Amino acid sequence: MCRDCGCSITEHNHEHEHGHHHHHNPELGDKKTIEVLIKILDANDRQAQSNREHFEEHGILAINLMSSPGAGKTTLLERTIELLKDELRIGVIEGDLETNRDAERIRAKGVPAYQITTGQACHLDAFMVHEGIHHLPLEELDVVFIENVGNLVCPASYDVGAHVNVVLLSTTEGDDKPEKYPVMFRSAELMLITKIDLLPYMDFDVERAVASARRVNPKLDIIKVSSKTGEGFDLWLDFIRSKRRLRVG
Repeated sequence: MCRDCGCSITEHNHEHEHGHHHHHNPELGDKKTIEVLIKILDANDRQAQSNREHFEEHGILAINLMSSPGAGKTTLLERTIELLKDELRIGVIEGDLETNRDAERIRAKGVPAYQITTGQACHLDAFMVHEGIHHLPLEELDVVFIENVGNLVCPASYDVGAHVNVVLLSTTEGDDKPEKYPVMFRSAELMLITKIDLLPYMDFDVERAVASARRVNPKLDIIKVSSKTGEGFDLWLDFIRSKRRLRVG
């Protein structure tokens, strides 16, 4: 986890009466550090709003994709581009700690993509996305996907300037992830349960996953998809179309 996102700072610097003990780094919990974090987040939020306005000036819908590593974000994008590229003009901002591989995969599908390598940062922030915006031909695009760094914690705390947050939960993960990582699922408008073609081979209960997500966020929309078979993609594409219509009126 990175040093400046506050992922090591906890809300409570005390031991709960019921005996659960939390270990803290005192250097990360002092007042000065928290004040610095607040300033960072405030500056990020201002830049995020500027990013949104920039997208809106060009009539673009921006979708932020978040998940743990390996949940299938890039594969989902590849299939989405294949099915929508004759209907909507798509661009992608990719976020990873290292390598240009995901952007290369996206460009191979015939759409513009800009890779952001974050080094040690465990999330994209609004300033990174701002850089990506200026490397895309916005006047030629209808939808921009922001593929965030694979992480179920820190990306949820950073507004990147998207209009919609989408979280992926793979069947290769636990079906209780929403309650384990509630901030991520609370910040999302849609949850995609991915890799459903693997359900016969996984100890993953879809109903438990849905119930876990709804306990965290009762308003969360949920779609089950398989990028391999295409199952559920009609609903996913309709979601994108409906959000795009809202943006352009």
